[in-house]
Amino acid sequence: MNPELFTPIFASGALRFAFEKATTEGKITIGCLFIVSVFSWTVMISKARQLMRARKMAKKFFEAYRATRDPLEIARNGTEFDGAPAYELYYEGAEELDYQLKNNPVKVVRVQSVHGPAGATGAETDHLARQITTKISASSFESVKVALERAASAQALSLEKGMIVLSTAVAGGPFIGLLGTVWGVMETFSGIAKAASASLTAMAPGVAGALIATVVGLFVAIPAMFAYNYMVTTIRAITQELDAFSSEYATALEHKYVDNRPLAEELRDALQGVLKPQPPAEISENWAAEALKS
Repeated sequence: MNPELFTPIFASGALRFAFEKATTEGKITIGCLFIVSVFSWTVMISKARQLMRARKMAKKFFEAYRATRDPLEIARNGTEFDGAPAYELYYEGAEELDYQLKNNPVKVVRVQSVHGPAGATGAETDHLARQITTKISASSFESVKVALERAASAQALSLEKGMIVLSTAVAGGPFIGLLGTVWGVMETFSGIAKAASASLTAMAPGVAGALIATVVGLFVAIPAMFAYNYMVTTIRAITQELDAFSSEYATALEHKYVDNRPLAEELRDALQGVLKPQPPAEISENWAAEALKS
């Protein structure tokens, strides 16, 4: 293995000397750690960029969402917030609701303002909700809830993707380095026993070459540990924020687009539509036609 590949790491004389004196097995171990480090840093850089973008775009999305009264206004305007997990959840819910409104609509014919007892505050329902006459049933709204749960799970998995590499680097890096060190020490003592010379001069190069594997293992694990702890905390915060928004969004959709009228009122409206009386002119024409026939 070419020592120049590790020049930035082994810039000091001690590290360079130890690497040159490492056994073949130790150098193979260091090479494996180098590969783990490349994957670890790749994940750290890409995941840091993803989380920074997610937080930035989520902030913009929440500001835009809470500035609207209709929960579907952002989707209908075509505004996009790519990279925000909450927006992806929002868009999935809006698509499913739009599908239910087109294929399983409920026409609310009689929309009335609801008032509470005299003197009560906040008893009148939201004006926008009372203006919407095309809604969906509670059973259709279950499909919207399932879509929101599916989107929340997909976004959580997307945020956690690649974290297994960092956890492996944190847990496995020192042990891989320790394996190289123990193997190197074993080789050193075996050589000393064969040479029948136990002087410090004979032992020092081999021990130094063995210890370099543990040093490299710690170089791999320590940055991954700090990055892993920070990213796990950030992902947990984004996930909790996503769950809270999912509940808020579902409540807003249910309030404005789900037919929650009492069953008696629904039956009354349906019967009024079926038993609608005929106009007087139509009744008189029918009576005259029957009289001529008789």
